[in-house]
Amino acid sequence: MGTVVDDAASVEFHAFFERHYAELSRLAHLLTGEAEAADDLAADALLALWHRWDRVRAADHPVAYARGVVANLARTRVRSAVRERRRVSLFWSQHEERTENPDIAGVVDVQEALRRLPFRKRACVVLRHAFDLSEKDTALALGVSVGTVKSQTSKGMAELQKILGSRGGPQKVHAAMARGSETGGTAR
Repeated sequence: MGTVVDDAASVEFHAFFERHYAELSRLAHLLTGEAEAADDLAADALLALWHRWDRVRAADHPVAYARGVVANLARTRVRSAVRERRRVSLFWSQHEERTENPDIAGVVDVQEALRRLPFRKRACVVLRHAFDLSEKDTALALGVSVGTVKSQTSKGMAELQKILGSRGGPQKVHAAMARGSETGGTAR
């Protein structure tokens, strides 16, 4: 049987869960590019938060803390996927195939372009533009300095502009991310 304190913490956590689960899931999806894994990552993050709820609820910015947990779990998932792909490619690369003049002129959508960014740049761009977080809130969520957020966001947007083409690149990125945030889902 729970105590009054335990029951109050449980009610408070449940309210936090209801308010922020969808946002954390969208963040996970934009960071990993995997819709199927987003809900699992958000749930894993919230489970970790529940285990440390006394510390989380005492934090100045519990949502920033939660975003940081999601970002760390997403980073781990991305790194694991990269390692797995390397192992698979080493296994199957009995002979090298070279392609002459690859077709790079195809249209690249925003999620494909985001997946091409290094994790920290992707996280800064997503948090700043899809979630409209301030530089300070983004820095809190990622555990980095505001200066790092500024430089990584700027460099990430420049890379996205190169990937998407110089005409309207940043506008395409911001519009696609805004559509995903407004609909409660993500841009696909």
